[in-house]
Formats: sequence, C-alpha cells, structure tokens
Amino acid sequence: MAAALVLPLAPAALAQSTVQLETVGAGLSYPWGVAFLPNEGYLVTERDGAVKHIDPSGRQSEVDGAPEVFAQGQGGLLDIALSPDFSSDRTVFLTYSQGSPAGAGTSLFRARLANGFEGGFVLEDGQTIFSGNNKSYGGRHFGSRLAFAPDGTLFMTVGERGDGERAQDTSDHAGSVLRLTRDGQPAPDNPFVGRGDAKPEIWSYGHRNPQGAAIHPETGVLWTVEHGARGGDEINIPEAGKNYGWPVISYGRHYSGSKIGEGTSKDGMEQPIHYWDPSIAPSGMAFVTSDLYPEWKGDILVGALAGQHLARVDLEDGRVVGEEKLLTDLGERIRDVRQGPDGYIYVLTDSDDGRLLRLKP
Repeated sequence: MAAALVLPLAPAALAQSTVQLETVGAGLSYPWGVAFLPNEGYLVTERDGAVKHIDPSGRQSEVDGAPEVFAQGQGGLLDIALSPDFSSDRTVFLTYSQGSPAGAGTSLFRARLANGFEGGFVLEDGQTIFSGNNKSYGGRHFGSRLAFAPDGTLFMTVGERGDGERAQDTSDHAGSVLRLTRDGQPAPDNPFVGRGDAKPEIWSYGHRNPQGAAIHPETGVLWTVEHGARGGDEINIPEAGKNYGWPVISYGRHYSGSKIGEGTSKDGMEQPIHYWDPSIAPSGMAFVTSDLYPEWKGDILVGALAGQHLARVDLEDGRVVGEEKLLTDLGERIRDVRQGPDGYIYVLTDSDDGRLLRLKP
C-alpha cells in the first residue's frame, strides 16, 4: 500500500535548535561513511579508497586491506557497516564502486578487522561477496548505504548510474534496494526469488540514487532517502517487491527544466512519504532515539549536500509534520549522519578537508 504523501513544509515550521560542534577528526578526504568501534574509536571511509581509524584521542591511521575502487565522480569507497555480531566476529562490510571492462558498478566487500602495528588495524581475509550488474561508464549514481535488518539480513542501496530507465528493469540491479545475507547471497524470502525475469537480490526498485538508509528503531522497517533531479528528493519506506516510480513518476524536473515521465503518480507505483522541492541532495540518515536530544527524539536527521545543512524531519505517528534546517552556519556539505552508541549525533562533512563532528546539545 502506498504511503500517504506529506507536502514539503516551510523552513520556519519548527523553532531553531542550538547545538555545539566538537571536532572528532579533521583532514579527511571526502569522507563517506562512519562506523563506531566498541571502545576503540571510529572507522571512516574516504571516497578515494582509504579507510581511516580515528582512536578515542583523535589520532588517525590508515587501515590496510581495503578494496581497490573506481574513484571517479561520485564513485569510490562508499559506506561502511559493522556486523551485528562484531564483538565476536570482527566483521566489517564496505560498499564501493568496482571497475571492470564493462564499466563500474556497486559492489559489497567483507573483511575481518584485526590488530595491526602500533595499535592500528588491518582488514584481513577481504573479499568482494556481491558485485552488482549496474555497471556502466562514468561516475554517476552508485548509491550506496548499508543497513542491517533485525533478522540479520543486510539492505544495500544501489543507484541507477544516471540511466533512469534501468531502474524499471528488475533484471538490472541499477536503481534498487537489495536485501542480502551476510555472505552476499539473495535473502531466501526476497520477493523476486525464483523468477527468471528479475534479480533475486532485489527488495524494491524504481529508485534513482538512494544515499541514505536506516532501520526504524520501533518497527524494524527500512527507511531510505534518495536524490531526485531538480526537485523530487524523497523519503521512502521500501516494501518488498514494490516499484517506487523513477523515472516514470517524480516530484522533480529534469535539470533542463523539462517534465519527468508521466507526472507525480501512477497506478502500481508507490508515493514517497515526503519530498523536497527544491532539492537538498540528501545523503545519510539517522533516527534519533537518544535522551540527549529530547526535542529531537523520534525524528529523522538527513544530511544535505547541495543544501549544506542537516535536516531534522519531525515525525508523528509515522508522518512528517515539520522540518528544521540545522548547521546552516557551518557552510558545509553533510555526507553522513549517525547516532553513536554514546547517544551523541555525529556528522561527516564532504570536502577535501572533511571532518567528523560530534553534536553536543
């Protein structure tokens, strides 16, 4: 069933919140994703292919063993997630753009985090466990975020590589949300398993370039955010086997100003629960559950690249009822946002001198 659409709200819909920013790590080269090591600091991916460890004191070191990436345009080393059983298996998952003679596509890499020299770390036994067939030339629209479901399966978002029609082809991983086992195989109860006309890894399709994904803390359901074109950035709750419309329906327009597809709705295609027009270029999302931010509890935070802010999306009973722009004075593109195990919110700024910042109320 399609979710009810909530129209964009004026920026003044909520009173301005105040936070202090604390730099955890600086001098990062276009950082993309962050994971929190239990009592051992942070792992940060950099788009050019490096994984950095930032220890609790702020000291940085490079983690050897990352995959070779296709670092062009939006491509490179992308998201990072720790296994739900990380304390026992020390397993790390990475998404990245992988080059090939057929072009580059979005792939999933798995390795074990082991101790290196002088207190650092190394990725051992690394292997690419899934390679998407969304391959093409150029550096656009790889996705890609990771989110572990409560049942232990792994959601992975994949961009349509700048070719919208591919998002409507279920034999193509491009423009889809995938659901995988921890070995990179299709989850056995995925909606297209056993069908010859569709890839069994696909959970939902008709997506453009989803760069944010998070599991709702109460329902255990996946939520995503994705880039529109000129307008039409979306928040979706992807359901099994559903079609989210791109490029047949959209609330945006082409960069030329011309109409996209057939309009804003069509039978058999799902509606977003929220969209932005003009675009903010969303990347990264997190649900706030921490008591450190009582006024934000239950809301979504979304990084804005073009918008250069952190969007707080106010939720009530699963509906968007307001929105607030945070960190507007920072003047930085926000690539990722996470709530850490310490209850604080962390963001990554997207630049050649990027930072990992902690938000302190």
